[in-house]
Amino acid sequence: MSQKLTLTQTQTQRQTQEQRLWLTPQQLLAAKLTSLSLDELRERVETECIENPWLEKRRSTRTKQSRSSLSYDVGERGDTQSFYESLTEQMGEYELTDEEREILEYLIGSLDGNGFISKPMQQIVDELEIYHSIPATEPEVTRLLGVLQQFDPPGIGARNLKECLLLQHPSEKLRGVFELCWDDFTNKRWDRIQERMHLTDSEVEHLRREVQRLNPRPGGNLNDVMDRQMQTIKPDFIVEIDEDGMIHLSLNQGDVPSVKVSDEIPGDGGDGESESFVRSYREKGQLFVDALAQRRETMLSVMKTIIRLQKPFFLEGDEALLRPMRLEDVAGKTGLDLSTVSRVTSSKYVDTPYGMYPLKWFFSGSSIQDGEEVSVRKVKQALQALIEAENKSAPLSDDRLCGLLQQQGYEIARRTVAKYREALGFPPARLRR
Repeated sequence: MSQKLTLTQTQTQRQTQEQRLWLTPQQLLAAKLTSLSLDELRERVETECIENPWLEKRRSTRTKQSRSSLSYDVGERGDTQSFYESLTEQMGEYELTDEEREILEYLIGSLDGNGFISKPMQQIVDELEIYHSIPATEPEVTRLLGVLQQFDPPGIGARNLKECLLLQHPSEKLRGVFELCWDDFTNKRWDRIQERMHLTDSEVEHLRREVQRLNPRPGGNLNDVMDRQMQTIKPDFIVEIDEDGMIHLSLNQGDVPSVKVSDEIPGDGGDGESESFVRSYREKGQLFVDALAQRRETMLSVMKTIIRLQKPFFLEGDEALLRPMRLEDVAGKTGLDLSTVSRVTSSKYVDTPYGMYPLKWFFSGSSIQDGEEVSVRKVKQALQALIEAENKSAPLSDDRLCGLLQQQGYEIARRTVAKYREALGFPPARLRR
């Protein structure tokens, strides 16, 4: 008996287009090194030299040692790393997308000394767009702020004192005091609170003890450290202008030692180390050396591009000369990935003849004046000048400010004027009398 098998073959062709960014081990290491401050980089180099016997460090002689050792107090103090680490670690308890994580990290970085978010939500939305190219919405940022407000310590991320105390889950009766008698509470008028809420003397005493257990400054541990120890910020770049108007850029190495892979085998070579063991350590050492070189090249490339795009400012020091610039502009000019540019510009500083500036300061959105693109910072300067010169007995309304800016050639809406006014710290006209 024979059995005939008929094979029907169906061929299906499926085409899938997928774009992935593959990074080499050196690129991954260089990315990590790029995000480090000078002090953190020095510690990392020291650690690598201890752990790898084939890494040899040597401190180079610098012609500008005095400049490379300069540090500046910019109002940021204390060893705050553990505080922020504690908050960022708590993000692991929530299921977040990469973008949500970035937004939440930015909110944590926006906390003031009391642990509050004092910036308006719209301002944070604008900063996320300008500095990180994240097109977040105000409801989305507010929702993630709600996530932050669930972190420890209780009250963290509040927008004001009242919200801070309410986030600490007071008793129902004390919550009623906050909701109904806030003005009396802040002025310690307990007699009026007692009368309005029909409380007994013992109930008032109990509420006062409960208030004492609440923390009005959930970032107070951070603030206490800030009061104890000044933190100096070392510039990552130094920009100088010579007599001929030429701009000179140097990368500040600070106390970071230069390293190389040693040509000699440590010790007497008689400890029986295998060739593969030696080779693996030497390769690891060379990977680290190459990553350091790539970090240097990347940072200089980004800073040179910023200088080229903002050359009028670096020559004159006039803030009004800053042009609109986004992370995408620098990424396009350097050919670097947007995330790489973001790492270089985060928490990095440049020392100039006009002062020291965080690199993020050079980035801003754009507006239109007489048909040409201008920096939002320039619009804000014009707005500030109008408000400061106004008749204090008859302050200018947002509508009037909008009209005056339009007369100067700025294409701007009244709502935008109100947003910029709030960002500059000016209250509405009725409160400026």
